[in-house]
Amino acid sequence: MEAIEEVEYEGLPPNAGLAVNMMAGSLAGITEHAVMFPVDSIKTRMQVFATSPAAVYTGIGNAFSRISSTEGMRALWRGVSSVIMGAGPAHAVHFGVYEAVKEMMGGNVHGSQNQWIATSVAGASATIASDALMNPFDVIKQRMQVHESQFRSAFTCARTVYRTEGLNAFYISYPTTLTMTVPFTAVQFTVYEQIKSFLNPTGVYSPTAHIVSGGLAGAVAGAVTTPLDVAKTLLQTRGTSQDAEIRHARGMQDAFRIIWRRDGFKGFARGLAPRVLTFMPSNALCWLSYEFFKAAIRDD
Repeated sequence: MEAIEEVEYEGLPPNAGLAVNMMAGSLAGITEHAVMFPVDSIKTRMQVFATSPAAVYTGIGNAFSRISSTEGMRALWRGVSSVIMGAGPAHAVHFGVYEAVKEMMGGNVHGSQNQWIATSVAGASATIASDALMNPFDVIKQRMQVHESQFRSAFTCARTVYRTEGLNAFYISYPTTLTMTVPFTAVQFTVYEQIKSFLNPTGVYSPTAHIVSGGLAGAVAGAVTTPLDVAKTLLQTRGTSQDAEIRHARGMQDAFRIIWRRDGFKGFARGLAPRVLTFMPSNALCWLSYEFFKAAIRDD
């Protein structure tokens, strides 16, 4: 009787092919965002400078109970359709570019001294490409997440924003997004690769290593970049604000000035807890899903 050779997915070539990496990244991205979307909605609301007392929350628990009791649980999922539409293609591009650049720079060579640089550059390159695609979807998502949003459809939201504010509204936060996500992704990928190598030096099948590494990487990267995320939210939701100064914010510098003048240092930590809470499990799930889907697709 012939022995059946089992191929463990951790034993697959690090660069399993562009199509495999893109498909795995797409499925992982949709899974990640859909599961953690309610916490992301709370983060958005806590970051917005609201004029109504009803839209001011003291913490994650307070926000969850008040939103669910006054608006219904469905309000926490408002805007998820935009994320699903954008997350698949954006994550496909993200992981595809990451693996391609990492391979090109020699980051997959075992024991290479270039791995830190390779993973950082690959992560940053992946972000620049994917954010260009994802930014409009993120704007739509946050417009639908805010308190008393008039939008119930992503298409209606996109059409209204374009008609009233123009194409610029979808990309006014792009420089801020890149300023935030390039270091976020570089930190995330670097921390992930290093922790995974430490926890699983032999490279054998170990979903625990993916979960722990991904969760810690997401928490660190999310916490470090929270100030930029607050500025991004202000710019992306400016069209829904009743505040003239916020409505006329023209970029990251204006956003920082508004945040500093109104809330000081603590203003840049708005939504820190839900942001970290979002990225820990979602990043763990994303990496676990990515590695799993890459293996499953490659094995087929």
